[in-house]
Amino acid sequence: QVQLVESGGGLVQPGESLRPSCAASRIIFSFNAMGWYRQAPGKERELVARISSGGSTNYADSVKGRFTISRDNAKSTVYLQMNSLEPGDTAVYYCNRDPRSIYWGQGTQVTVSS
Repeated sequence: QVQLVESGGGLVQPGESLRPSCAASRIIFSFNAMGWYRQAPGKERELVARISSGGSTNYADSVKGRFTISRDNAKSTVYLQMNSLEPGDTAVYYCNRDPRSIYWGQGTQVTVSS
């Protein structure tokens, strides 16, 4: 059974941090680049951070310098350290491989509001 389980979102104030994590089935995780995607209300789901199987990272311009993606291959888990959060970061955050598979988890809600 293919699973993607995101957790660690929450409600924070601007400038604060969160570190969501995603546990993935090995069939999705192993030997694949993994990404964090987000979807805000009324918007398309977008890739905001990507990490290759070897650890190379790429970021969308909107999060560059604030977000850091990492992975633990032994645990099939990917993390997203989110610092200096802004109201524009409010969205449901999902993980998936890159390119994305047809499988999605439930996501984790991140809300940034004062």
